[in-house]
Amino acid sequence: MRAAGLLLTAAYLAFVGWMLLRPHYVTWVPAPNLRPFGTIRDDLGMSPGQAARRLGEGLGLLAPLGVLLPLAGGRVRTSGFASFARTVFAALMVSLFVEFLQTMVPGQLFDVDALLLNTLGAALAHLLVVPAARRALRRRAEARDPAAAGLPQGPAAPPPARVGLVP
Repeated sequence: MRAAGLLLTAAYLAFVGWMLLRPHYVTWVPAPNLRPFGTIRDDLGMSPGQAARRLGEGLGLLAPLGVLLPLAGGRVRTSGFASFARTVFAALMVSLFVEFLQTMVPGQLFDVDALLLNTLGAALAHLLVVPAARRALRRRAEARDPAAAGLPQGPAAPPPARVGLVP
């Protein structure tokens, strides 16, 4: 499971890099957005359909990392808060790295709102999927082997009777 998580995470990050780091050849590029919620406010000023699409793109871009990063970690028994914090921090760092790399690509610019939306998308995906998936995996492991799950076992069976000479 862990190897599949690592492979899927690497493939997804390669896809994100390919999508975001392609040059956009345009005659005019707006200035980088360093003011939080500036682009989001502009998006909300559009028609509802366009606003939902633009915000959904920002939320959905790194949302799969909210599930893939814990899968790559391979931990079923871990603190929910620690898992969430690790995942959100990793998604923030990936988003920041991509945003900085975009500044070197023609036609791309830094947008702090993209950073916020990407991180929020990964956090929401983590909260919606990972706790329920871990709970289901723990239940399945407990049903298969109660001793490995740390659950109390039923009464111990008596030792087998000896057959043969009694001293």
